[in-house]
Amino acid sequence: MASQILRRAIGSRSSQILPSTHRNPNFGSGCGSGSGSLLSAVARAFCSQAPIRATLFPGDGIGPEIAQSVKQVFQAAEVPIEWEEHYVSKEIDPRTQSFLTWESLESVRQNGVGLKGPMATPIGKGHRSLNLTLRKELNLYANVRPCYSLPGYKTRYDNVDLITIRENTEGEYSGLEHQVVRGVVESLKIITRQASLRVAEYAFHYAKTHGRERVSAIHKANIMQKTDGLFLKCCREVAEKYPEITYEEVVIDNCCMMLVKNPALFDVLVMPNLYGDIISDLCAGLVGGLGLTPSCNIGEGGIALAEAVHGSAPDIAGKDLANPTALLLSAVTMLRHLKLNDKADRIQDAILNTIAEGEVPNR
Repeated sequence: MASQILRRAIGSRSSQILPSTHRNPNFGSGCGSGSGSLLSAVARAFCSQAPIRATLFPGDGIGPEIAQSVKQVFQAAEVPIEWEEHYVSKEIDPRTQSFLTWESLESVRQNGVGLKGPMATPIGKGHRSLNLTLRKELNLYANVRPCYSLPGYKTRYDNVDLITIRENTEGEYSGLEHQVVRGVVESLKIITRQASLRVAEYAFHYAKTHGRERVSAIHKANIMQKTDGLFLKCCREVAEKYPEITYEEVVIDNCCMMLVKNPALFDVLVMPNLYGDIISDLCAGLVGGLGLTPSCNIGEGGIALAEAVHGSAPDIAGKDLANPTALLLSAVTMLRHLKLNDKADRIQDAILNTIAEGEVPNR
């Protein structure tokens, strides 16, 4: 699939034609130096911006090969990105208590932007989750997933266009579990005013700056009155500062039913951690699955770490079967964060045109 997208990226640069089949507002290499090829000619003609350094985690399983596809497409489109690659260690780093090294985390802190392929953590082995390590250590407080119908990829719905914004640092994923007595374990759900206000503020600001009209706070405060009640209180407080944005509160189970009946009822959804994990995957299923859905994590100080949220699929790794769409679209969100909107538009158009024309199977 990357080869079709690559040809489109080169073609759009050389002709300066920018199609607009689907421009979603919700969201390496330097300059080529070869000679005698179209790519080199395009590089010399359009290479004018100093490269921006970004951290790249190729990840596990199919991660390295889909990361390579991103690098090839970025090179063809002459995106001014210089990749700083970091791989998962084979041993636990005591400074992070995971297979992610301290140096790799420092790379993201220094660069302020990165892209992550799928990472696998063994289940029940006592290892700290790689994704949880990134969120905690880098304080990636909001996970943003645009979810929209793709032209040419037929699903049950044709009009999906919503955003899920998930609080990313606490809730049931705080990692506070212990055994009370033999046969009884306890897991603590942590909700704080600071984290709730922060993600609510981000959701409303996002809605305002991206022309969105409604923010829905998803909760279970009818049962978890203290924790989800605090989250709702913070959302209401922030909503008062944005009178132009319609605000509503929806119970999590009712939200799931409404989404599968009519996803057009929603615009921007903001929610605590566990609900966001579930709802964002449900929304991905509405448009074709995690393999077609971008994702970006936002942290304090403007850090952005885009990621593919699908699995590492080790069973097809190295077989040239992996579809790089999710990682490519996530890379597009990274470019939009960097205000490289022209580059993002070209690559997104190339991806969506390739899917729309059905040139390759989506696997």
